Amino acid sequence: MASRVTINPITRLEGHGKIDIFLNDEGNVDRAYLQIPELRGFEKFAEGRLAEDMPQITSRICGVCPTAHHMAGAKTLDDLYKVEPTPAGKAIRELVYNAFMFEDHALHFYFLGGPDFVVGPDAPKAARNVLGVIGKVGVEVGKKVIAMRKAVRDLISMAGGKVIHPVLGLPGGVAKALKPDDQAKAKEVADQAVEFAEFTLQVFNDIVLANKEYIDLILSDAYTHRTYYMGLVDEKNKVNFYEGQLRVVDPDGKEFLKFPCQDYLKHVGEHIEPWSYIKFCYLKDVGWKGFEDGPGSGVFAVAPMARLNASDGMPTPKAQAEYERFFETLGGKPVHQTLATHWARLVEILSAAEMMQEIAARPELIDPNIRNIPTETPVEGIGVVEAPRGTLFHHYLTDERGVITKANLIVATQNNAARIAMSVDKAAKGMIRNGHVDDGILNKVEMAFRAYDPCFGCATHSLPGQMPLELCLRDSEGTILRRIKRQID
Repeated sequence: MASRVTINPITRLEGHGKIDIFLNDEGNVDRAYLQIPELRGFEKFAEGRLAEDMPQITSRICGVCPTAHHMAGAKTLDDLYKVEPTPAGKAIRELVYNAFMFEDHALHFYFLGGPDFVVGPDAPKAARNVLGVIGKVGVEVGKKVIAMRKAVRDLISMAGGKVIHPVLGLPGGVAKALKPDDQAKAKEVADQAVEFAEFTLQVFNDIVLANKEYIDLILSDAYTHRTYYMGLVDEKNKVNFYEGQLRVVDPDGKEFLKFPCQDYLKHVGEHIEPWSYIKFCYLKDVGWKGFEDGPGSGVFAVAPMARLNASDGMPTPKAQAEYERFFETLGGKPVHQTLATHWARLVEILSAAEMMQEIAARPELIDPNIRNIPTETPVEGIGVVEAPRGTLFHHYLTDERGVITKANLIVATQNNAARIAMSVDKAAKGMIRNGHVDDGILNKVEMAFRAYDPCFGCATHSLPGQMPLELCLRDSEGTILRRIKRQID
């Protein structure tokens, strides 16, 4: 008789979720579902509020990645009021944002995703955490991680006002100028960050890349999907976290689309399933064909591996060398192995640290002219940044007073949602055989979503007034006798 295995709650991520795995009579997986049961209403909260409040309102969506929403909100205000930040305002924003990317990626590697490799996917559950990592690499390394994160977070607080909910972003610039002492501090922290990034890559090289068992796991079919990939790139098609155009490559790595963020609705669609409160994004240019791989399916990925796949390189020299080693080691572009995202994340840590160095050396960083005052009447604004976990869109419509009449947010985890669902299903089918299920196997199923560093608190932000619902009545054999459905288009 068919049976069901549930992982509830899933662990080491931002937000809440559960996995339901349905086994057939042979004990193999028929289907595994990643279900997101939480619902939050930030798009509705925004209506009737001043647009200038949005960088602060949206940063409350998530305490792990508030800077991503804050910066996306600030850039959307630039577009809404048709005002460009001053060179100093832009430099301060970029410094804060690269520091944030560095700190958030370090958090994921050492606290959330990394324990699966550093401690081991089959290690006891109580050891698969940051304490287990410290036990494996040593207390001194643990102190180094904590000290580095503190230094970078202090830098964000210095330039951004607060680290959890920054207050720097204004239309046309930032709220606070930096002084020469601040610039000196930024240079010092940036130098430390580069050294730490190189150290972290060495940890990954020694523990993961030197372990054939781990390499086999990364390259296994259970964690592989051939999809499209999206990421922000600069004018040279290099990875850029703060600005640029969106570039999409197909499963063979060829450029498929390249467009400004203002055109996102022409290319990105949202699909709804009745078993989850997350929306599943897809490429309109291909269409929704279900949870399928290949060039005929509109499923795409964002996040570190996708950014590397969608680009022609990194903007900094040391990260570029790691970028080349990444693809050489894994068989060339594009890389389709989901667990390789952990390595791509560390390539980005190094790039963010090097960018901090470059920005900290700019003379305009301490220019007191930090803002251009907007003069245009607001109507509509669209902004985009690369959050640590992928491409983040903000879109505001306002009346002539700048009061929000409608807001649309498409977050990274929505963009990844279809591929994440496919990853969980495929990992479950690859790991569970003949009814044998243990804690290590279930953790390997969780590793399929953990690589994406998802934020489900961010991703379930829509509150349209009616929620999708499907009620199925089944008999003792699992056959559906009656289905009652309430759907949202």
